[in-house]
Amino acid sequence: LKGMLGFKHRTFNEVDLLFLIDVFKKHYSKYDSLETAFMAKSNLQQDRLEHFYNYLFSFEHLRRTQKHISTPAKNSACKRINMFLRWMVRKDDKGVDFGIWDSINPSLLSVPLDVHSGNVARKLGMISRTQNDWKAVLELDESLRNFDSEDPVKYDFALFGMGVFE
Repeated sequence: LKGMLGFKHRTFNEVDLLFLIDVFKKHYSKYDSLETAFMAKSNLQQDRLEHFYNYLFSFEHLRRTQKHISTPAKNSACKRINMFLRWMVRKDDKGVDFGIWDSINPSLLSVPLDVHSGNVARKLGMISRTQNDWKAVLELDESLRNFDSEDPVKYDFALFGMGVFE
């Protein structure tokens, strides 16, 4: 890991990277998949994300590292983690989503909300919140489930693409 010393990307530095590598090493010494780190007592996406956050930071760490992992408990939209879960859980025939995890049902995923998908969702009347936060994610999830309750996040790329290319 000496090659990681001096690593820096914006505010993410070697301390943060080495912490995550150490956590993943400890996790994979006990489990075959990171999927288990997302298994909460309930099927709510919010609980799953909060469980992951709490699991990561149950290991010894510097407080500064916590800012790099989002959680709905802080009203974050959790875009990157929701995108990761989409890739790992959804099975598709287009090769976009890996679909290698089986314990989480795609119907329970939340949309990876960002500025582009949020703006389009507002223009389409799918959400009323002006902030791209966890409450907006829940509002958009509810709207998307009206279209397809079994796979609501399949609309993510369409919303994102419309926002980027409009």
